[in-house]
Amino acid sequence: MFGRKKKAAAAADEASTAPDPTTDAVDTAAPADEADADAATGPRDSNDVTDVSALLDLGALLLTPTPGTEVRLEVDQQSDDVTAVQVADDHGAVQLQVFAAPRSAGIWDEIREEIAEMISGSGGTVESVPGPFGDELRSRLAQPGPQGRTVFAPAVFAGVDGPRWFLRAVYSGSAAVDEGERARFDEVVRTAVVVRGDDPRAPREMLPLQMPVGQQRPAAAEPEAEAPVDDLKPFERGPEITEVR
Repeated sequence: MFGRKKKAAAAADEASTAPDPTTDAVDTAAPADEADADAATGPRDSNDVTDVSALLDLGALLLTPTPGTEVRLEVDQQSDDVTAVQVADDHGAVQLQVFAAPRSAGIWDEIREEIAEMISGSGGTVESVPGPFGDELRSRLAQPGPQGRTVFAPAVFAGVDGPRWFLRAVYSGSAAVDEGERARFDEVVRTAVVVRGDDPRAPREMLPLQMPVGQQRPAAAEPEAEAPVDDLKPFERGPEITEVR
């Protein structure tokens, strides 16, 4: 789901410490003691939570939406798979996705660098700054506008490395430019619970999301909005968005 950069130095380091490829082609173990995510502040791993009955079950993500927001599911129009969760109000939104990660180290540092290079290479601006969940990217994405003009859409990319998982949050609209407006969306991220599962998965593989129990996807609904970023391709139209009520 992410473009991976090949670096000679990194490759050499990995080669010197790489385990037997016949047994570690994908991640299979589940130690949580090396996780970077702080269980006290969240997002949290499901193994650290005893009661999730009050949370909205979206498969790999369990959420507590804040008052005044709506939960929308981004659905691939060809496969019908849920590809992202978006929590939004009339002015801003945060898009959430979760991915498998290696046992030994987090991947946000590497991914953050890749996103920054892609945005800069596409004519946008980006800077790395400290945020509520660690280093994040504040950017202005270059997009084609009316009459051939280029317009710039603000977006903030945040990431959290957890035990064998990585959560990416992309803030857009007022949530990307106003700290007060962003606070309610930070709370959604902070109270999120990630269900990694025990299945072996390759690093960066998206963890499966789903419709909440009792919800059905409309047979042919029109897109209500465009996702702020679709798999690091900010200039492509986002998937169909289904609102959860």
